[in-house]
Amino acid sequence: MSGRFTVGLTGGIGSGKSVVARLFAERGVTVVDTDQIARSLTAPGGAAMPAVIAEFGAEMTDSQGAMDRAKMRELVFREPDAKRRLEAILHPRIRDAVAAAAAIATGPYTIFDVPLLVESGTWKDRVDRVLVVDCPEEVQLSRVMARNGLPEEQVRAIMAAQVARPIRLAAADDIIENGGKIEDLPPKIDRLHQLYLDFSERKITIR
Repeated sequence: MSGRFTVGLTGGIGSGKSVVARLFAERGVTVVDTDQIARSLTAPGGAAMPAVIAEFGAEMTDSQGAMDRAKMRELVFREPDAKRRLEAILHPRIRDAVAAAAAIATGPYTIFDVPLLVESGTWKDRVDRVLVVDCPEEVQLSRVMARNGLPEEQVRAIMAAQVARPIRLAAADDIIENGGKIEDLPPKIDRLHQLYLDFSERKITIR
């Protein structure tokens, strides 16, 4: 994506990917959160909202004028073509915003936090390394049910819509196992952070 060393961070829902991203950010790494960018695009007054309303109707907005994510999620699960239409609106805008954020990155290297990195089919070729945060599926299930208050059936449907765990793991250059406590994470982050610093320095030297 650029001359800087880059890492694509991903993981299934409930894997703890956001916590891992935060820990890297605390170490001075630039983290570009693609989901946060997507949320800003579909917030009230967001750059994607006129196109979303034109494509799906005003009924897909909430009282504040943001995209109603719950309604859209339900529509996408019910109608596969709706997913394609939404992605056609969001993906080019996300791509432009990600490029703009990467261009002003100040950290020693850049991590792109991409929930559907493997599913996208393009991100793996755009980064130097892929880091997957992993945990057993039953842990994912219990975490998301507790965090979001969703019924088991809905959480399993969300998990089923994501790429299968073995496929995600097969795409990884590095894996953080996060089936335990949050206190177990910092040493794992430190080890990878040092590895990525080494890779970054090597890339700069080669260039």
